[in-house]
Amino acid sequence: MNTQRAYIPAAGKDWLLPFYDPLVKLVGADRVRRKLFDQAGIRPGDKVLDVGCGTGTLAVLSKRLAPGAEIIGLDPDPKALARAHRKAQRAHVSVQFDEGFADVLPYADASIDRVLSSLMLHHLPTAAKQKALLEVRRVLKPGGSFHLLDFSEPKAHLHRFSDLVHMLHAHQLQDNTEERLLIWMREAGFVGPRITGAGRLMGSITYFMASV
Repeated sequence: MNTQRAYIPAAGKDWLLPFYDPLVKLVGADRVRRKLFDQAGIRPGDKVLDVGCGTGTLAVLSKRLAPGAEIIGLDPDPKALARAHRKAQRAHVSVQFDEGFADVLPYADASIDRVLSSLMLHHLPTAAKQKALLEVRRVLKPGGSFHLLDFSEPKAHLHRFSDLVHMLHAHQLQDNTEERLLIWMREAGFVGPRITGAGRLMGSITYFMASV
């Protein structure tokens, strides 16, 4: 796997990484990630992939709450993955952390039961978003499901928004509307992509689900 590509670190800048976990915890990210875990309905024996796992919070939470499942976290940022490994060790759980990119998943076809993605997809350029969705569809088993949480808006008027996330990430968010994400999931071959919830986290967030 060639990881010598540009990517946006979990905290946006490498030097901000030590502050990332305390900040996202303070603004309520643990709560919204727990809701995504609950939506996924992970069962004992499931093989679960957290795409763009960052510092591993969701992957470690998933293993703690579903100890009978196999949990894998994937991220291109080795510094974030080092923190994820330490987080899993402190929690006394076994999680596999792999270095790689969402649009070139290093897993076999139809090998994963659940794919989770939390607050990551908006970081990718348009073509990479579409390729990542195709890759998620490829690795999911028949009967598997994709559970996505990301910053998005009901309509493509992101230039009107004044909240913090949209001010900081206007370029990445310009195509991250609910309608467009649903269209891309359908085009990737998912069955019944739908919105399952919404909320706020320094900006508007939306939960999605789609099946294979």
